[in-house]
Amino acid sequence: MKMTTKYDVAVVGGGIAGLTAAVYAAKAGKRTVLIEKQERFGGRAITNHKEGVYFNLGGHALYEGGDARATFRELGLRLQGSRPSADGYGIWKDRLSTMPTGAGSLLTTPLLSWKGKLELAGWLAKFGKLDTRRYDGISLRDWIESNVQDPMLRHLFYSLFRTATYAGAPDLMTAGPALRQLKSALQGVLYLDRGWGTLADGLGELAGRLGVERLTRAKAAQVEHAGGAVRRVRCEDGTSLETDDVILAVPPSAAHALVPRAETTSLHAWREQAIEITAACLDVALRRLPAPKQQFVYGVDRTVFLTNQSRAATLSDDGSQVVCLIKYQGRETDAAADLRELEQTLDLVQPGWRGELVAKQYLPKIAVCHDFPHIRRTELPGPAVPEINGLYVAGDWASHGELLVDAATASAKRAVRHLLARGGTERMTYREHSRIV
Repeated sequence: MKMTTKYDVAVVGGGIAGLTAAVYAAKAGKRTVLIEKQERFGGRAITNHKEGVYFNLGGHALYEGGDARATFRELGLRLQGSRPSADGYGIWKDRLSTMPTGAGSLLTTPLLSWKGKLELAGWLAKFGKLDTRRYDGISLRDWIESNVQDPMLRHLFYSLFRTATYAGAPDLMTAGPALRQLKSALQGVLYLDRGWGTLADGLGELAGRLGVERLTRAKAAQVEHAGGAVRRVRCEDGTSLETDDVILAVPPSAAHALVPRAETTSLHAWREQAIEITAACLDVALRRLPAPKQQFVYGVDRTVFLTNQSRAATLSDDGSQVVCLIKYQGRETDAAADLRELEQTLDLVQPGWRGELVAKQYLPKIAVCHDFPHIRRTELPGPAVPEINGLYVAGDWASHGELLVDAATASAKRAVRHLLARGGTERMTYREHSRIV
């Protein structure tokens, strides 16, 4: 393939953040190249088609109130799927009980006393007007312990926040972003037909229509810079892509490794402060559900979550039900023990599931996000790397208060906005990331 070697913008990394950045750069008239080391674009948003079943890489949910959903609407992506019911159960002391997710279940749940039910009703009424920015400087645990009075309701709140943020780190996560994420989740969620791979494919096709040159199996080796400015991207196969602007849509450790003398830049601080969140994910396709009513289950006294995504999306060619289970992990992980816990959860929720098994996928440790808003952060990462003109970062870790895929799309747009604002012929140094005090 004959390849142009001079571009206005080079985006390294073809996940959701990289695809979004490439699309917006191209829409702004920039000659853009997207570099991805794998065979497919999408990163953790790809979908595996196995035995007629569409398996995502772990649990995925597109929140109606989030930046990603708004971004995809703005870009005109046609996402097929539906919103599932929020009716569900909670696991408490090895038993399933109705989870209070609406007016009816709030009245009937045995998990809460009347005092707890009244307190939860009050919180649900005022969540929409809550000024969450007030809580950006404290941990989620501090917020819950200081603001929620009923002991059992505290357990339910930890479970709800864990599910909305995909993270079991209340001592680290800052409360403000977690509260905003829960508010977004309460507006509804979209499950996608044939999985999140359709979303990645849609972004990739849009990038192609906009003129983005898309390179797969092309591993970036180094971002060369001199005189305080980006010069080019070199790939492992020797390809040299000259450009004045590079967006690194890769994890913080990978961004650091790509840039010579990164230890003298903010990339070093961003890598050092990053705390990765991981999860063990088990997906099973069942011919039928042994317990059809038990399709959405929160772990209340265990850090697990179960959802039958087939109740709202087409995820198989033959009508099999695709059930996703997540074990939110801490610092120490045990692949075998996590699998046993997830299978025991299935035994409780869908007894006899092994006799209905069509296909199975187990991911013992997948990155949920490479960093998130936590109390140990000293700087907000990106969008510009202030020491090197023309260098930007994007990804779920380059969050300014957003979480998960919303952080990926928001950070990608921030990078492109700063790139465009820099403009002109005179190179300016930007230090627009904020130091947290």
